[in-house]
Order: sequence, then C-alpha cells, then structure tokens
Amino acid sequence: MTTGRRVARARRRKGWDQTTLARQMGRSVSWMTKVENDRLPLDRASVLAKLAELLAVEVPELTGQPYRHETADLDSGHAAIPELRLALQRATMPEGAALLGDHAPRPLAELKRQISDAEALRQDAAFSTLGGILPQIITDLVVHTRDRGSSGWDGAEALMLRACHMARVTSNLLGHHDLGWTAVQRELIAADRVGAPELVAASAWDLCGVWLHEASLEGARNAALAALDEIDEHMSSGDPVLQALWGALHLRAAVANSRLLNRGEAEGHLDQAERAATRLPPHGNVFQTQFNTVNTRIHAVEINLELGRPRDAMAMIEQVSVADIVSRERQAHYWTCRAAGMAMNRKDDKAVEALLIADRIAPQHVRNRPLVRNLVRDLRCNGRHSKGREMRALATRMGLD
Repeated sequence: MTTGRRVARARRRKGWDQTTLARQMGRSVSWMTKVENDRLPLDRASVLAKLAELLAVEVPELTGQPYRHETADLDSGHAAIPELRLALQRATMPEGAALLGDHAPRPLAELKRQISDAEALRQDAAFSTLGGILPQIITDLVVHTRDRGSSGWDGAEALMLRACHMARVTSNLLGHHDLGWTAVQRELIAADRVGAPELVAASAWDLCGVWLHEASLEGARNAALAALDEIDEHMSSGDPVLQALWGALHLRAAVANSRLLNRGEAEGHLDQAERAATRLPPHGNVFQTQFNTVNTRIHAVEINLELGRPRDAMAMIEQVSVADIVSRERQAHYWTCRAAGMAMNRKDDKAVEALLIADRIAPQHVRNRPLVRNLVRDLRCNGRHSKGREMRALATRMGLD
C-alpha cells in the first residue's frame, strides 16, 4: 500500500471526506486528491507530520515502516532487531544484569575499541553489519554498569550512552520507533547517573532525534531549548566538546522549527549553529553528531526545503562541499536533499541523478527513508525525465514495483 492510500484509509476511518481534510490542511481538494492517488509525492516531513496529527495516527501508519527487503545485505539490520530489543530491555530494567546469570563481559578497553569500530559502521550506514555486533556490546555493558561506584563505572555508563545512540539511530531508520525510544531512555539514565554536562547534552540531542522521527515536533524543539539552557552555564569553559554539542542542539531546534513552519526561529538557530561550526574542527564528530561546517550547510538545505523554499535550497546546495564530509550517511543525506530540491524545481533528470548517487553511497540509508521512497515512486511514474530505465531499476531494488 502506498503512502497516499494509507492517508485515504486513515481519512475514511476518521469519517472525513477529502474536502474536510483539505480544508484542515489549508490545501485544495485537488491537492488532496493527487496525494491520495499518488500523483503528488509527500516529500516534506512537516506535511506528513500535520497529516498524522489531523488524522490521529502515528507517522509510521502513513509511511508503512518498517520496510523489509528481499536480500540480507539490503535488509539493513532488521534481522538483528529481536536481539537488540532484548538487550535494550535488559539495559533499562532495574535488575537487568541479574537476568544474564554468570555472563562474563569483555573488558571495557576491548568494548571501547569495538564501539569505535561500530561508530564507523554507523557513519557508513552499514546497518546490517552494525546489527550483528551491537546487541552483544550492550549486553556486556549491562554487566559493567551493574555496580555503581565500581572501578570504571562512569566510563562504562559513557560507553553505554554511545552504544545506545547507535541503537537509537538503527531503530529509527528501520522504523522501529518504540525501540528508538527505549534506547534513548537508557542514554538519559546514563547521563543522569554520571551527571557530566557533555553526556546530558548528548542524550538530549538524541532525544530530539527520536521525537523528530516520531513527528513530535514541539517536544523536539522544547527538548533542544531545555538542553541549551542546561549547558549554558558550562559554555564559558570553552570546552570544544560542549561547543560542538551546543551547535548540534541548535541544529535540532532549527529542524524542529522548520517543520513547525516557524521560519524566523529556524533561521535564528541555524545561524547560531553556523557561527559555532566556524570555531570548531572541519571534520568534527563529537558524540556522532557530525557537527561541522559541511553538515551545518546540509541542514540549511534541508531546512529551506521544509520551509517550502526550494529555490533558496538550490542556491545553498552549491555551497556544500559534500566531499569534505567523511560520513557516508551524511553524504547520502545531502544527495537525497538535492534530489528533493531538484524535483520541487521540476528538474527531474537531475533529481534522478542525485538519487542514484545517494543509493550508490549508502543504500541501506536511502532505501529505508519514507520521503525518499515517495520521491522514487513519483519519479518512476511521472514520465517527466529521460531516465525511466534507471528509475525502474531503483524502484525494483527498493521493493516499490
């Protein structure tokens, strides 16, 4: 079932006709008809969020997540979800370690090295490989964090936060949003137990990520603002880690405000982030935030697309030196934003080219994103470009034929 058909189903269940929903959306009946007939792609998160709110459903009911693929390499870690869920349940239970019996965890030094390797997989969007090692990392850390005050306990909690971040990203990408919330709950516990301002800020940044995926936009914005207030007293130290997290939280607030269509606030937070990025290393990746100048400019493109300003977004796209960012996930995100902008500007050939580049860079990231899938479906069917064969092949690989 397509996104448009899911919207129509939810509308009928609510007892509304197309005229009523169109009026609530501030759109024409013609627009509503095209959405439900899949002749107009839902290519903005803000539109999906508003539809879900009006229809009293969660966003995944409209997007159809999670998506399963026919081959293991493109299934993006779905096979690891049951084991990951169990590991996170143990991690959040008061006596979760007791359920592991006499399980002997690997030493913290070894786990720290493996987490660094896992973080590289996360940035490469290699979620199938990541899913094969992440549940065991979390399980070992459950034992290490059992006894407060023991040697290395603070460090173990910090590692748990980093591991649960990767679990959160994996879960949200694959559409298991309840599991993403479980992961971020454990991050919040780690930050509260240790009390270090950088852990508090990092867990809040990830909380914003969960709520953005769930389209809880006001919650995401307010969480970012609260975290900025909380770490403000520590900013005078000049700690580059806190400076990066401060900038990353401003980006979260900017994205949330753009989806709430608060242009002034979105641009204000984006400006704060851009200023912070110029004072920090060009390849910064504090707590997996990828907070650096290139990623800030990628966010600027995304934010302008959400604000309904595709021409401004296209002007900004040319300012992004995407080759300078090492994260394959961020590179692919840039190319999908570029594709969306090109499609909005009726440059469909260039939109197809951008999508094909994104898919070559990080297929597991691209093929699990609802907005990208909607765009691929539209480009496959609209006939406004010269790359029909390529689009049909991509749609087939994504299970959209």
